[in-house]
Amino acid sequence: MVFEGLSDRLQETLGKLTGKGKLTEKDIDAAMREIRLSLLEADVNYKVVKDFVKTVKERSLGEDVMTSLTPGQMVVKIVNEELTNLMGKENSKLDLKGSTPHMVMMVGLQGSGKTTHSGKLVNKLKKENRNPMLAALDVYRPAAIEQLKVVGDKAGVYVYEEGKQDPVKTAENAKAYARLNNYDTVILDTAGRLQIDTDLMDELKNIKEVTKPDEILLIVDAMTGQEAVNVAQTFDEYLDITGVILTKLDGDARGGAALSIRQVVGKPIKFVGVGEKLEDLEPFYPDRMANRILGMGDVLSLIEKAEARIDLENAKELEAKMRNQTYTLDDFMDQINQIKSMGPLEDLLAMIPGVNNKMLKNIDIDDAGFTKIEALISSMTKEEREKPEIIGKSRKDRISKGSGVDVRELNKLLKQFKELKKMMKQVTNMEKNMKGKKGRGGFRMPKLPF
Repeated sequence: MVFEGLSDRLQETLGKLTGKGKLTEKDIDAAMREIRLSLLEADVNYKVVKDFVKTVKERSLGEDVMTSLTPGQMVVKIVNEELTNLMGKENSKLDLKGSTPHMVMMVGLQGSGKTTHSGKLVNKLKKENRNPMLAALDVYRPAAIEQLKVVGDKAGVYVYEEGKQDPVKTAENAKAYARLNNYDTVILDTAGRLQIDTDLMDELKNIKEVTKPDEILLIVDAMTGQEAVNVAQTFDEYLDITGVILTKLDGDARGGAALSIRQVVGKPIKFVGVGEKLEDLEPFYPDRMANRILGMGDVLSLIEKAEARIDLENAKELEAKMRNQTYTLDDFMDQINQIKSMGPLEDLLAMIPGVNNKMLKNIDIDDAGFTKIEALISSMTKEEREKPEIIGKSRKDRISKGSGVDVRELNKLLKQFKELKKMMKQVTNMEKNMKGKKGRGGFRMPKLPF
């Protein structure tokens, strides 16, 4: 889970403060020591930690906090605001204005995920009704051009390439090609090295010179912590980058890179990679990330995930089936697959306000449970999926054997499905009764959100 280690420590430290009716300077000092250690262990830049703790302490010792009826909550509010400031205050969008084609340079070290995230970005732009294309400029890494073609094919966009020709000339030609063929945005997938060297930077500066990019996005691995910040500093010195894409944020339990880059480099994190699929690229919202770190949830991101991944027409059909009692195990499986497409269940639950890491650890969250359900339902006949009530002992044994899942799991699934249909019938009947009372002093049942 994102920033799990840091989040646990900060929530525990601040929890001690909120449990007190009155705070003393000694309490604040103790909390600041814990926060300092938490941030340093998360591999946050030392100077960033020092300035952050100083600011939080000064604000926490202010009159508004010390005389407040809920001083602990006021300190939490201050920490939340300062974490948000640390990461950039607000979301920073791509600056693609003016004449086309817009040029976006993707830069970074070899292995940082430039090619993959070029595909993710071009996929995102396409969904925003732009007409983007990719340009292959990495002529050094074996099969780099072929990899970009595969990524472009998945995204359904054109990939411009000129084989092993000079990348600078290819970049210049790609811009001309885009202008002639009405592509409004070109994503330049540049070459990387295992380490920063003069040849690499000279080539990138020359590409920048001939294409005059609207954006120069540095792709860095969030899990490398302070090394990611060092890489960002060097690339910024050479190229004056406009923003950062942090990859593998879903696997980063510490958070040092995300919490340091903006302050050290002075450039915003624009996107974060949170998975391996083309859709797994999200805008970076400092305020939402601060809320998640402190266990305050992230409802807006949860809603956006649902809107992006759930088919509204399909949802309406499912609602109708639930109401008229024609809902089947196939429909149940469809809903599970839509939830799975939104990401790990643990991460989704963490976006709900009030659900903190401690609570999540006490809940049996098993994404593999979805896989078992899918295996069980797939092992049923069409008739059994439509009428699960016909599933007796011999059928259960066959389904269990065919799916490789214990029959007890099957019994649990059938019981849950039966309870779900029973609940939906009760809700539908209640809604009908309430509608019948309309005009006689009753109230109208609100439209169900499913």
